[in-house]
Amino acid sequence: MADDTILNSTPIHWLSSNETDLLSESVLDWLMEVGSMTRRFEQHCQQVSVVPFREDFITLAELNDESEHLPVSEKYWLREIVLYGDNIPWLLGRTVIPEETLTGPDRKLVDVGTVPLGRYLFSGNNLTRDYIQIGRQGERWARRSLLRLSGKPLLLTEVFLPNSPAYK
Repeated sequence: MADDTILNSTPIHWLSSNETDLLSESVLDWLMEVGSMTRRFEQHCQQVSVVPFREDFITLAELNDESEHLPVSEKYWLREIVLYGDNIPWLLGRTVIPEETLTGPDRKLVDVGTVPLGRYLFSGNNLTRDYIQIGRQGERWARRSLLRLSGKPLLLTEVFLPNSPAYK
């Protein structure tokens, strides 16, 4: 990942499936959430808000192991955010979208701004998830999902911050 990424403080160690057996059931329940994480967070606060950290196009060279999960593209849309529950930072999010995914109505993905991505992605019935991969970034839990919007891929990485309800 590029040096100016929101997730650069500590590399994420992605776990093998037998390593996930060590997780508590409550944390695992959060990490394996198949619905909208935004909706899940909304059950634990009055207001979910998003502050974009970085939004721009990047090249294949700026991807790290993410390139193993996405098709080769001339450029990728990168969106990094901090998600807050009642003004408390709960989650770091990094979305990488191949340019070819940004066609038709899905071109709107470059303009969601302060709207949580989950509100856009889970608003229709054209979203599928290929897998969820669980990881660790220092003391924080993380997950990575390959999603398909109308069959077109995007990669979403989420790191749960210490005040997140996932740890309670």
